[in-house]
Parts: sequence; structure tokens; C-alpha cells
Amino acid sequence: MATSLLALFACAAQPLPALAQQKNLDRDFQAAVAQYEAGHYPEAAAQLEKLLPQVPQSFEAHELLGLVYAAQSLNDKAHEHLEKAVRLNPKSASAHTNLGNNLLQLGKPELAEQQFKKAVVLEPDSYDANHDLGELYARANKVPEAIPYLERAQHANPQAHDNGYDLALAYLLSNRLNDARSLIQTLLKQKDAAELHNLLAEVEEKSGNFVAAANEFQAAARMEPSEENIFDWGSELLLHRTLEPAIEVFRQGSERYPNSPRMAIGLGMAYYSLGKYDDAVKSLLRATDLNPSDPRGYPFLSRAFDSSPSQAEEVIARFRRYAELQPTNGEAVYFYAMSLWKGKRAEDPNLDLSQIEVLLKKAVALAPNLAEAHQQLGNLYSDQRKYAESIPEYLKARELNPDLADVHYRLAQSYVRTGEKDLAQQELQVYQQLRAQHLSDLDKQRAEIRQFVVSEKQGSDAKP
Repeated sequence: MATSLLALFACAAQPLPALAQQKNLDRDFQAAVAQYEAGHYPEAAAQLEKLLPQVPQSFEAHELLGLVYAAQSLNDKAHEHLEKAVRLNPKSASAHTNLGNNLLQLGKPELAEQQFKKAVVLEPDSYDANHDLGELYARANKVPEAIPYLERAQHANPQAHDNGYDLALAYLLSNRLNDARSLIQTLLKQKDAAELHNLLAEVEEKSGNFVAAANEFQAAARMEPSEENIFDWGSELLLHRTLEPAIEVFRQGSERYPNSPRMAIGLGMAYYSLGKYDDAVKSLLRATDLNPSDPRGYPFLSRAFDSSPSQAEEVIARFRRYAELQPTNGEAVYFYAMSLWKGKRAEDPNLDLSQIEVLLKKAVALAPNLAEAHQQLGNLYSDQRKYAESIPEYLKARELNPDLADVHYRLAQSYVRTGEKDLAQQELQVYQQLRAQHLSDLDKQRAEIRQFVVSEKQGSDAKP
């Protein structure tokens, strides 16, 4: 942006008083520029608002006033002047870029894209024009479209950390792992930053280099012990069953961030994976207390409770609260039913199962596609020797998830009890096939942990 208004006037042809006035206008404009560069935006705006009526066709004045308003998040007011600046000087790439960024703030990405494209046409080698267009595509999850522009921006300014990070991330998302690794290593030579170590760890993890990934996550967490970095380090250790170190990382993370549910969940999963079920239940109880409406901890708490029924009263209370907080959530009702069944069965083998039946029926009514709820309702009937009633529930569970091996086994038992031995034999054959080819319990556990970790990372990503 030019920083002089004298070009608006034919100074040599003006009498001396007019020339003095022009110099005053330029002085006022330079004062506004200084206020803007110093971050004194209201003062700069006041100066320009006073000046603009005297030079209504000044590209520089409109552009600067638009930038001043934008810096104060007065995006509607900024738009008027940035749009005017583009009309006054349509060949200015920076004017199109500034208007494009303003349109993004106004929630108009399609119009912003048009402005960024015009800027790139006007200045193909411009860092700002290419970076802004690449960033626009990246944030819209159009990663292949983003890469060429981010690459041009990187070529224009190899020292630009933000663009380099975005380009490396785009390479990672496009599975161009060698390109991502090479770029990150170059960036690390320029600036040894925790976020680059974390990103390099993601590259190494995706490349199957677990040890290198763990080392990079550790470096990131040591340099910048943020909640995200510590969680990523602990999760990497947990995913690859380096359990004692994972417990220590999550334990320290929970101490540093005592209000973090995901730290407590991670610690609970690490304890569970190591077979420390009582500790797992305690940590997962704490996670549910930190955020009772967060659904992520409850499946793991239910699993840990299977192996550690000693804290039944506390576990039942948490699942009851979850069901009360979300009365139309079939899964919440299902977990409450199962916690009651497990906990009270441990205390009284002859307990009244009517409440469990009511809750399971409610669960399948609220969540008819929840295969496990149908399975457990079938188990409840089967345990009461109501075999004919159990069969429809097993059939529904089988329909919803044919890979539940136990459903086939329990269905076969019910068929035997009802005299349908041929059907029972068929189900037993399926059960044996599934047991032979099905994921082991350890593989299932790893898959569930990975799903939690991936969903947590995706939920916290600020980048594309």
C-alpha cells in the first residue's frame, strides 16, 4: 500500500496555499499510518474519517481505513472501504487479498476465493496471495487444491513458519509422508518448535515408525507441556502398549491438568490395559465427574467395571446420573441397566430382574439399532429360562451386527432349549468360524482405544 497522498494532486500546477494544504493532508495520512502500525486503531480511524471527505477517491485512504476497521473486527465497516479500494485500483493484488480476508470474516468463502484468485493472477509469485488461497482451500478440506498454492507461497518465503506448517500438514493428509518429513526437518532447522515435533510425530506414526513417533511426541511435550502435547504422547505409548510409561505420562498429565476429562480417560484406559482394573475404574469415575454429559468415558467404565465390581455403588451412581442427564439416549439407559445388573448380581444372585428388563426394553426402544442392548435383553430372558422370548432379541442383535460371536453362541443355546437343533447347529458353526477369524480381545481393545484417540485429535484440531 502506498503511504503518500501527494500523488493525488498536480502539485506543480497549484498555487502555494494549495500546496501547503496538500502537504497537510499527506502529513495527516502519515500520522494515521503511524497510529495503525502502532496498534492505535481507534486513533487511526478517527484520523482517516476526518481525512477521507477531503480525498474521497484516494485508494490509499480507503484501503487503510478498511484495514483499521478490520483490525477492530468491524468487518461490515471494513468491507465498504476495502471494496472501494478494489474498485479504485483493480490491479492491486494486495487490495484483492485484503478484501478476500474481509469476506472470509463475513462468512463468504466463495466470494473470498474469487478475490484471492484475482490476486494470484495479478501477482503469481506473491506470498500473501498464494498463502491465503491455499489456506482457504485447506480449511475447506480441499487439500489437493491447497497444496500448489501453499508450495508457491513456501517458495516465495521459505522462512514463513505458518505456511510451512500448513504445507507439511497438507502433505501428511495427502499421504505424501516423505515430503512432509523433509519439509518439517527443514523447518526445525529454522525454528525448533514443539508443534513441529508433534507434527513430525504424526508423520512417523502414519509411516509405522512407532519409536520415532514416540520420541517426537515426547520432545513436543517436554518443550511445551500443553494438554494436547501430553495427551498425544501418552496416547502414542498407549496405542502401542508401552503401558507403564503411558500410565506415568497420563498420571503427570492429570496432575498438571486436573480438570481434563481426556487425561483421566487416557489414564483409565492405560490402567485397564495393564490389568489394574480398580485403578482404571477410579480414574474413569473421575472422568465422568469432570464432565458427566461427555459420552466418551462411559464405554470404558462399563468395560472396567466388568473386571472390578468392588466399586459397584459408585459406578451405578454415575451411570444413573448419565441416564438421568440424557433420558432419551438409549446407550445411556443401556449402560445404566448393565451397571445395575452387574453390581447387584455381585451382591445378590437372587435379585429381582424386573428393573433391568424395564431399562433394557427402554434402551432398545430409544436405540433400536443398538445390537448389544438386544443381545443383553436376550441374555436376561435366557438366564430366566425364557428361551422363546430370548430368540427374537438374539435374531435382532444378529441382524444388526452379524460379527457378535457370543450372539450366535447364545442363540444356539436357546435353539437347543426350544428343540430346534438344526438351527442350533448352524449357529454354532457360525460361532466357531467367527471365533477362528475374529479379532482377539486385545485387537478389539486397541481398535477402541485408537478410535477414541483419533476422534479426540480430530475434535481438537485447529488446522485442516
